[in-house]
Amino acid sequence: MNIKEPPQVTPGAFSVVVNSYPDRVDDYLDYFRPFDKKGRYLPYDELRHRVDDDLDHTLVWSLVKLARNRQQSPIISLGEPKTACHYLLTPQIQKAVSEVDRNTTRAHLEWISAQIGEEEQVGYLLNDLIEDESISSSQLEGAATTTRVAKDLLKRKKKPKSKDEKMILGNYKLMNFAWENRDKKLTLDLLREMHKVGVEGIDDDVYTPGNFRKTDDVFVENSDGEIVHTPPPSENLKNRLKEICDWANDNHDERDDVSYVHPLIKAITLHFCIGYEHPFRDGNGRVARALFYWYLFKKGFAAFRYIAISVLLKKAPVQYGKSYLYTETDEMDLTYFIEYQSNIIIRAIQKFREAYQRAMLKIEEFNDWIFKSGLYRKLNDKQRAVFQVAKQGVATVFTIRDVEYNLGCSYNTASKALNGLVDLNLFAKVKQGREWIYTMKTKDDIVNNWEG
Repeated sequence: MNIKEPPQVTPGAFSVVVNSYPDRVDDYLDYFRPFDKKGRYLPYDELRHRVDDDLDHTLVWSLVKLARNRQQSPIISLGEPKTACHYLLTPQIQKAVSEVDRNTTRAHLEWISAQIGEEEQVGYLLNDLIEDESISSSQLEGAATTTRVAKDLLKRKKKPKSKDEKMILGNYKLMNFAWENRDKKLTLDLLREMHKVGVEGIDDDVYTPGNFRKTDDVFVENSDGEIVHTPPPSENLKNRLKEICDWANDNHDERDDVSYVHPLIKAITLHFCIGYEHPFRDGNGRVARALFYWYLFKKGFAAFRYIAISVLLKKAPVQYGKSYLYTETDEMDLTYFIEYQSNIIIRAIQKFREAYQRAMLKIEEFNDWIFKSGLYRKLNDKQRAVFQVAKQGVATVFTIRDVEYNLGCSYNTASKALNGLVDLNLFAKVKQGREWIYTMKTKDDIVNNWEG
């Protein structure tokens, strides 16, 4: 994860261009803008490869920086001594803001249910998606458990046996904690509790759950063991964190002046703040991502319960790390980090939309089949929901506890739903230990054995 740090800006860059390169003025001025011709906000590490070799790269970078500085807005100050962070609204960031506003509010979730017309089935699908962020966030931190095994762990409420399974369960609890505490103000105590919920019981000697670091022997290393980030000193850490909390609690999205900040941008900035300050000995990434979700929950973007950014972050961990480094090495220009996260969020929202659009299509096809076969009249709402989920492949193994949780019903209601499906020759069941395991039969079996 080595990067080429940007050079010092050349003073009086325009004068240097005019006096030293009079025949190349137009070529240099072509770079006097914050983005390249494709609308990309490139760090120097990438920009230098796209500049003609016969141009002075330092001078080009100076012109780019001048253009950016004219349009940037301050957002927060971090570190010791304080360094002002700033950002610029790029096309990608604006697109992410638009996607979030249109697709992730509570009202949009209600619209999805209304469009599909099957609230029970939507609920089952979305509850399955809740687990994805906690699993992928753990995998991003190094948990080696597969997604299938992890989902089984959470759905069947198994007791975690390995460190990896403890990480999965800790992240799952942390995401639920973020949702349940979305109406609270951010305080040092809430930060400590987030950390404690997420890491307690994994390796308490390493993580020291719920305690801020008191030493300066904490570093961020790359895969080669090289130090890529040294957090600000532990001295005065609590005061710096309190200032971050105060900033988080300020309603910047209600301002009508230059201090306005959209909740998405603020949530991403909080994510960065924790990664940069690194207030805990370990587990900072998990807390940073949970804080991102917590803030969006707080601002009414409820669909983020079902949108997993870590699924995409773990596919390109080097780029995730570089987005931190680009910011830190370029005068705390948060645009790099915000834009990278915006790109991830756009893709994550698209995956969420594809999931419920597939659900809509499958439900329409399913309802057509069960109506024509006469099956529709024999299934109650909960049986339809479970059968549809099984038919889609969203889940292949069901337990009474699983259905009880996902459908929000009683144990007896879940049991009757599953056993009713067995009686109709739609499901089979087998006992494993003390628990019954239910699976859907093949469509051919169902059709061949359907008695109408």
